[in-house]
Amino acid sequence: MKEIIAFIRPSKMNETKKILDSLNVSSVTAIPVLGRGAQRGLNPILSGIEVSKDILLKGSVSGMKFVPKRMLVIVAKNEEVDVIVDALVKVNKTGYIGDGKIFVCPTDDAQRIRTKESGDAAL
Repeated sequence: MKEIIAFIRPSKMNETKKILDSLNVSSVTAIPVLGRGAQRGLNPILSGIEVSKDILLKGSVSGMKFVPKRMLVIVAKNEEVDVIVDALVKVNKTGYIGDGKIFVCPTDDAQRIRTKESGDAAL
């Protein structure tokens, strides 16, 4: 089992839900979060400007502005991970800085509280 943690643009949630549903991913946790990455809080899509790497040089952007994102948490069987990650990338890639990040982490075990099923059966 693997845990997939994805940070995506809020505007991409509907498309993301549709593609995950088409892949029969039944369990997804979505949490509104604030954060910033390499874009240093600049949002080129909302501002309508092309953000060049020169703008992002250390010291050229002051302060720490946070950008709204959605954090998705999905626990999946090992054999499903690549398909899910590829789908997330396909739907969320705009080509602009700030598209997000995906982390894949090992998960040792899971247990369904109601039935005490564990491992893949708990998913």
